[in-house]
Amino acid sequence: MNDPRRYVVIGGGLAGLASAVWLAEAGKQVTLLERRGRLGGRTHALEVPSLHDLPDNGQHVIATGYDNLFRYLTSVGTRQHVQFPDRGILRWPGGRTAVMGTKGLPALRSLLGAHPDMSPVDRGRAAVATMRLGWQCLNQPADLAELTTDQWFTRLGMPAKAREALWDWLALGIAAEPVSQGSAKAFADVLATGIRLGIKHREAVSIGYPTTDLDTLFVSGAERVFERHGVQVRHRAVARHIHIENGAVTGVTLVDGEVVPADAVVCAVPNSSIAGLLDDLPEHDEIYAAADKLGFTPIVSTNLYLDRPIGTRAAMEALIGGGGVIDEVFDRQRMHGRNPLDNWLYCLTTSGAYEQIHKPHHEVVDEQMALLRRYYPQAKDAEVVHAQVVPMPRATFSQVVGTEGLRPPQQTSVPTLVLAGDWTSTDWSATMESAAQSAARAVDLLLGLPAPQSVSN
Repeated sequence: MNDPRRYVVIGGGLAGLASAVWLAEAGKQVTLLERRGRLGGRTHALEVPSLHDLPDNGQHVIATGYDNLFRYLTSVGTRQHVQFPDRGILRWPGGRTAVMGTKGLPALRSLLGAHPDMSPVDRGRAAVATMRLGWQCLNQPADLAELTTDQWFTRLGMPAKAREALWDWLALGIAAEPVSQGSAKAFADVLATGIRLGIKHREAVSIGYPTTDLDTLFVSGAERVFERHGVQVRHRAVARHIHIENGAVTGVTLVDGEVVPADAVVCAVPNSSIAGLLDDLPEHDEIYAAADKLGFTPIVSTNLYLDRPIGTRAAMEALIGGGGVIDEVFDRQRMHGRNPLDNWLYCLTTSGAYEQIHKPHHEVVDEQMALLRRYYPQAKDAEVVHAQVVPMPRATFSQVVGTEGLRPPQQTSVPTLVLAGDWTSTDWSATMESAAQSAARAVDLLLGLPAPQSVSN
């Protein structure tokens, strides 16, 4: 029997797209409501008409353990657009570099001491501290949620050079928070998930990147699925309230007063947009409070077009000791096979960008160029052809000390209403995989509902 229920997905970010795709694949009648004029949420392509180029709103990396994300990419037909290199580069001021292996034995050596100045004693201490770290990820101390990542590393006895070359910036990249305030438990939980997946797949987790723009990777394929399965996508449809009667969803009211009929809803909005939607849900106060306490973490991304190459050695390079001005430099020529013609595109990322988020764009660019010239000798005389600064004050939820246990589950007390989004409870931090995993769990909950009773005349 065909399922007559009307499924509504609120939010066209990655969690919403995945939810709609998988419900459609299951043969459900789906309507997707997106408040903006485009899909993709926080992962989308931009455009530079003057240069006929299509950069992204921020560079994203992908880990081999992102099983749910790969399921989504397979569903939308873009799995082939992800590449996993054998190495990345660590770079110090003056241009000094070290290779960071991302696979096999080279990756293990990086974990045990990627800093070129580490003494044998430091490498031994790093090995002991790293083994202790791995053990405590899987067997977490009772007070781990009360520690910052910095305090945890200190307690583990992680040498300063090992932290400088790997652990501090890795924690920043995962949690988008400086180690001085990021939650040790949040970082440990992600590492534990990576360890378990590595054991499951018999392969250490590795880091890769998309080889195409984010619209092609995430959105275009989903739109083809929607067209094939008859999914109705409504842009600029701002949801205000989810109606619940007698313990079941009945519809979604939009800000213009229209009511969209619904028998089941996936609420896949960020924690910053949840207020008001769940007022009919008995536990709405707890969810709203959690969303508010999780707060936001700012990220600044910049697409910097220069008149010459700056001398990168790999597609992904980490700037060590950059003071939070730039965490990573991505060479889009290497990543996308981009023909530079008369400009070279470098994507710069600053996580936990509390100082940069409110600065004028020209100040951000000047600051970043000054730093690039410190790290890349070939950038000394480089000039900016075009700069596109993308400030994201609410890039993701915050993972500071005190946020442990706040993330709500996908299941609610109303079986036909489920939550999705990277801020809901998953095995990952604020990543694309967290969004995809939340969608998978939300969809499974709805698909597990009893079949609707047929009505006899």
